Amino acid sequence: MSSRATPKVAVLMGGLSAEREVSMSSGHECAAALRESGFDVVEVVADRDLASQLQTIKPDVVFNALHGRWGEDGCVQGMLEWLGIPYTHSGVLASSLAMDKERTKAAYRSAGLPIAESLIASRDDIEAAHVMEPPYVVKPYNEGSSVGIYIVQKAANRPPKLADDMPDQLMVEDYVAGRELTASVLGDKALTVTDIITDGWYDYHAKYAVGGSRHEVPADIPAEIFDACMDYALRAHKVLGCRGLSRTDFRWDESKGLAGLILLETNTQPGMTPTSLSPEQAAACGMLFPNLCRWLVEDASCNR
Repeated sequence: MSSRATPKVAVLMGGLSAEREVSMSSGHECAAALRESGFDVVEVVADRDLASQLQTIKPDVVFNALHGRWGEDGCVQGMLEWLGIPYTHSGVLASSLAMDKERTKAAYRSAGLPIAESLIASRDDIEAAHVMEPPYVVKPYNEGSSVGIYIVQKAANRPPKLADDMPDQLMVEDYVAGRELTASVLGDKALTVTDIITDGWYDYHAKYAVGGSRHEVPADIPAEIFDACMDYALRAHKVLGCRGLSRTDFRWDESKGLAGLILLETNTQPGMTPTSLSPEQAAACGMLFPNLCRWLVEDASCNR
């Protein structure tokens, strides 16, 4: 940490992705928590002039509360490396790898972790005919927060009609029925498992709207499944090269037991909003939100 009496932390929020508003919420929450912890905090709404903003502010550490492309995919991380500023969460390689869902799956496979089968296809091919036997899911392979997801049901006679703003290349993935589970890793330890309960698909609204979902933490699931989630989340964190805080999401078809548990993705910068999962899991383990934010800043300083 800096020799300053009060270290200066720049909290990055906003950004250029579809998750800008979520990032603003995360950033404000983290800034308030860090002030409570005694840091000199500067809130930075990130845009294309971010490098010059940071050169003016001269922070000791950057708290990266950006979500989605540009802020979470290695781009900002690379800029911070170039500027020589320590920053929270994962580095360039892990960030870019985890944001690319197909390359994430390749890493999971190498670690023997269970996944749903998928392929990358053009939007033209996806709209022309079923490229996979229904049911399946169509989604961008480099976005988060359930942005742009289409579920094609088993009885669907026609392929989906995609929105005009969907990218040219998309992931098509086997639909896995079952419960939504998630486990966070902090440093080298898995925290706990949450069972996410919703009335339907765990979409953008369910993730971020107050009352959009109910979180049962720790999850009331068989010990075998709970332990597997903890083990798989830590292994995913390690094989992707994550540092700081990550969160791995699962689907579990309980009719199949352990064979029904599959990994969906790993988030290298989990949400830090009032309804977010990782802060809730940390709190369940006895770490209140200001202490979690402080831990992340101190971890960033140690990894300089």
